[in-house]
Amino acid sequence: MKPKQTIVHLPVYQPGKPIEEVKRELGLTEVIKLASNENPFGSSPKAKAAIEAEIANISLYPDGGAVQLTEAVAEYLGVATNQLIFGAGSDEVILMLARAFLVQGDETVMASHTFPQYKHNCEIEGAVSIEIPLKDGTHDLDGMLAAITERTKIVWICNPNNPTGTMNTDAEIKAFLAKVPEHVLVVLDEAYCEYNTTGEFPDSIELIGQYRNVIALRTFSKIYGLASLRIGYGIGHPDVIRSINQVREPFNTTRFAQAAALAAIKDQDFIASCREANTAGLNYLTEQFNEMGLKAFPAHGNFVMVNVGRPAAEVFNGLLRRGIIVRGGHMLGFPTSIRVTIGSSEQNEKFIAALQQVLAEVAVQA
Repeated sequence: MKPKQTIVHLPVYQPGKPIEEVKRELGLTEVIKLASNENPFGSSPKAKAAIEAEIANISLYPDGGAVQLTEAVAEYLGVATNQLIFGAGSDEVILMLARAFLVQGDETVMASHTFPQYKHNCEIEGAVSIEIPLKDGTHDLDGMLAAITERTKIVWICNPNNPTGTMNTDAEIKAFLAKVPEHVLVVLDEAYCEYNTTGEFPDSIELIGQYRNVIALRTFSKIYGLASLRIGYGIGHPDVIRSINQVREPFNTTRFAQAAALAAIKDQDFIASCREANTAGLNYLTEQFNEMGLKAFPAHGNFVMVNVGRPAAEVFNGLLRRGIIVRGGHMLGFPTSIRVTIGSSEQNEKFIAALQQVLAEVAVQA
């Protein structure tokens, strides 16, 4: 049997190496994973308690409409309940967007080095992906605007961008949206927005109120620490949300995910503490990179991409042998860089110590 022709060329997603596998392969007793941008501080105790309470209902289907969670998030954000849709991580919302709006021959615009699931899902639907090179690691919004044609259906903006961690400001996004044709849906993927402390991050809720063709994506996987439960959401105009709902699978988010997310959104003290600790860790890593003469992209999430000036694969493997898992830039289009998640203070210090040892062993890229 032959698969559909739009998928035969697609790569299979390669996640970061799991801790258990690294321990087994290298005979290590301690491994620190700083590869998948998970929250090193876990999740809210209230979320954990909600999961435990939900065990009694494990035999029951979840609420297909996630009604309670929708009401809580709508209240928190100040939007209407019909402006929200939930998915198995924001990844599934990306999938549903592509399924709802793209057909064979449509065009979609994105950055050349960004979250790969945009291109992956668009090409499954037979759409043509127009990739615009980053400018200093940041989305080139002027270049993306110039790439829009009558065939363009969706523009994807990952902000902060994964894997570079860079940010487009509120002023930049507003100037861009003012010129985007109404027939084009602009997706603002804000998976890391809760980490931002600059005061210049776009107010996507305000933008959604102003533009019918804007949808923002957020997740409970990052700062909320619920990555294993797979729950995220989209915020947009009711008409856009309705179209996405028409392709949503029934019961697509679990009882555990809904219960944990409901508790987590109400514990903003925990989120504030994680943001503060992340900022401290980011400042520490930035200072250390500067002292080592390494250049990193300005980071606005919970990870940093730093140019180590050496073959990324060799640095990745050197760190791996020392029990530190990062993301090698050779897998992301940055052959002399690594992407490292900001960990706890202890994890950050162990990473820097290991990196210093590895850089002393690996020759500088000519």
